[in-house]
Amino acid sequence: MEGVACEANGGSGIMAARVLFVDDEENILNGIKRQLRKQYVVETAVGGPQGLELIKKSEEFAVIVSDMRMPEMDGVQFLKEVKTLSPNSVRLMLTGNADQQTAIDAVNQGSVFRFMTKPCPVDFLIDTVNAALEQYRLIKSEQELLEGTVNGSIKLLTDILSMVAPEVFGQLTTLRETAREIARAMRLMSTWDIEMAAMLSKIAFVTLPPQTLARVRSHKDLEPAELMVIERLPETSSKLLANIPRLEQVARIVHYQGKNFDGSGFPKDTVVGEDIPLESRILKVLHDLAAQEERGVSTSAALKQMGGRPGRYDPEVLKTVGWFLMAMEEEEKLLPPIHVRVVDLKAGAVLINPIETAEGHALITAGQKLTAAMIERLINYHHVHMIKEPIKISMPAS
Repeated sequence: MEGVACEANGGSGIMAARVLFVDDEENILNGIKRQLRKQYVVETAVGGPQGLELIKKSEEFAVIVSDMRMPEMDGVQFLKEVKTLSPNSVRLMLTGNADQQTAIDAVNQGSVFRFMTKPCPVDFLIDTVNAALEQYRLIKSEQELLEGTVNGSIKLLTDILSMVAPEVFGQLTTLRETAREIARAMRLMSTWDIEMAAMLSKIAFVTLPPQTLARVRSHKDLEPAELMVIERLPETSSKLLANIPRLEQVARIVHYQGKNFDGSGFPKDTVVGEDIPLESRILKVLHDLAAQEERGVSTSAALKQMGGRPGRYDPEVLKTVGWFLMAMEEEEKLLPPIHVRVVDLKAGAVLINPIETAEGHALITAGQKLTAAMIERLINYHHVHMIKEPIKISMPAS
C-alpha cells in the first residue's frame, strides 16, 4: 500500500472515532497507524482471527477496514463474522484484487460499505473513512430514535395494563425476573426478548370486557364464549405488538406462549417441539405454574403435576424451572417474616400475604418479589386510596 506511506494531508476525521484496520502485513498496519493517528483512534490486528478477538474484547468500532487476501481467513470471511459480532460497525474493504466476484461476495456476505484498492492514497483513505463515519453516525442516530420509540411504546402499554389490571401487572413484573434467570440458566445469548415478552404477555387483558376481567381476577368459572376469548389472548397480544419496531420477535414469542411442546394447543399450526421459540416454552411453564399456585397448589406439587403431563412442556425447561424455583423456595424459608408500612417497602422484598386496598381488593398477590417500580406505584396509590397496613414480607439476606 504505497499510497499510505505518504503524509496525511487531507480530510478532517473525528478524534474520538474508533477505527480498526485488519491486514496480514504488520508493516502496512504500522504505516496506517502512524499516518492516521491524528485523525482517529486507530487499532490494528494482524489477520482475521486476531481482529475478531479484538472486536469481542473492545468497545464498538465505528469503522472496520479489512484487507482481502489474508491467510487463515480472507476479508470476506472476516467481514461476514464482523457483521454478526458488531452489526453497527461500518465495514470497508481494502484489496489489491478488485475482481467482480470479490465485490459480489463482499457486498452479499459482508455488507461492505465501500471498496478501496491498493495502493491507496492517504487522502482517499481518509475521505472514505470519513464517509463511513458519517454512515455510522446515521445508524446510531436511527438506532437511538428507534429505541426511544420502542421504550416509549412499551411504557405506554405497561402503564395501561397497570391501570386496568394492576394485579396482573404485578404478576408480570415477577414473571419477567424469573424468566430472565431461567433464560440465563438455559444459556440464551440475550434475555431482552424474553423479558419484554414476559412483561407484555398479557397485554391483551386490556381488551377484555370489565365483567370478564372481574371473573378472571376472582378465579370464577367463565362462560364458553369467554373461554374462547381467553384462549386467543396470546394471539391478540401478539397482534398488538407486531407493528411496533423491534418487537417482531417478541410478538412471535407471545403468540406461541400457550403452545404445547407436542404441537397441540393454540395456535393450531404445524410448529412443534424445539421449533417453538425457547422463550415461549419458558413462558408456557411459568404461566401454567403461576396459575396452579394461584389456586393454592404448592410449587413442588404443581411441578410434580406438570411433570406428569407428557407432551405439554419442554422437559428441559420444566427441569430447569423446577430446580431454580425450588432452590429459591428453600432459600426464602430461612428468612424470617417482618411487618412494614407501605413507605418502608424495599426492592427485593417477597410478599408473604397479598397487598390489598382498605376495601379488601387485592393489588399484588402473595409470593411476588417487589421491584422499585412496583413500590413507587404502591406509594402513589396509598396516598389516594389507602392500602392495608402493615404488610407482611420476607427480605433476602444482604
